[in-house]
Amino acid sequence: MSDILVVAEHAAGSLKKGTLHVIDFARQAAAKLGGGFDLVVVGPQAAAVAAQAGGYGAGKVYTVEGPAFEQYTAPAYAHAIAEVAAHAGAKVIAGASSSLGKDCLPRVAVKLGAGMASDVVGIGSGNGLTYLRPMWAGNVVGEVEITTAIHVLTVRTAEFDTVEASGGASPVEAVASTFDQATLKQRVVEFRPTVSARPDLSEAAFVVAGGRGVKSKENFSLINDLADALGAAVGATRAAVDAEFIENDYQIGQTGKIIAPDLYIGLGISGAIQHLAGMKASKVIVAVNKDEEAPIFTVADYGLVADLFKVAPELTEKLRKLKSQ
Repeated sequence: MSDILVVAEHAAGSLKKGTLHVIDFARQAAAKLGGGFDLVVVGPQAAAVAAQAGGYGAGKVYTVEGPAFEQYTAPAYAHAIAEVAAHAGAKVIAGASSSLGKDCLPRVAVKLGAGMASDVVGIGSGNGLTYLRPMWAGNVVGEVEITTAIHVLTVRTAEFDTVEASGGASPVEAVASTFDQATLKQRVVEFRPTVSARPDLSEAAFVVAGGRGVKSKENFSLINDLADALGAAVGATRAAVDAEFIENDYQIGQTGKIIAPDLYIGLGISGAIQHLAGMKASKVIVAVNKDEEAPIFTVADYGLVADLFKVAPELTEKLRKLKSQ
């Protein structure tokens, strides 16, 4: 029995990278509590995912499978996670601040009568377990104390390291859920995943993003070409998405994806607070903008005051030549 239960997200039989960041949070929280952490895997191929997840130092990996969990629905998954949390005696239930985490974990909190903190970026330094979370688009970091016996959290993965497998294998326990599929008032009709040869935006080491300055959907090919030459994911600002230069799956920011790649290149992006909140944790930030007073230069490690329509093709060509050598 461990104090912390991590919700392990997975796809196609493999752990999602975001879960590895949540495990880093769990290790830090467990060290402060003087305990350990467990994992819970819900859904298809849970047993196969558990075998992979068992190499990261969890005390135990719990699995929940069955017809009700073949496709994700928040009521079913929340019920299963709450059951496992009660079974494991967990004091803290944590998952990534992903679409699934934001949708499912508030329901888990209600089922357990627990207080909740969202977008946790750190652990407080005082006595007891408190949580740091950004407010006002990251301009203020508040310290949150949860006074209920059980805490439920979503963790902003960009603020924690990716853990490495520690070797060994955690024991696996299959839990039979009592969820009644007949009570579901929703069903999955169809799932249409975004198919791309590029890396996933949330997990990519390199990201090339475009903003309003790209001016059109056709011009966004400059962003795509540079990303392909670099082996990077493509991202965009909310303004670019609203202008229909690119689909909203690629939006970075407070209302989009929160990322922390090793390298972020922003082209034609002014640096609105909403966008900066989603990418300022990047290891290296490169900004290209004609306006030398653009706010993005305040967070950039390297800034180039120039026309993106000249810089992007030149940079793409140089990268292609380097790759061909």
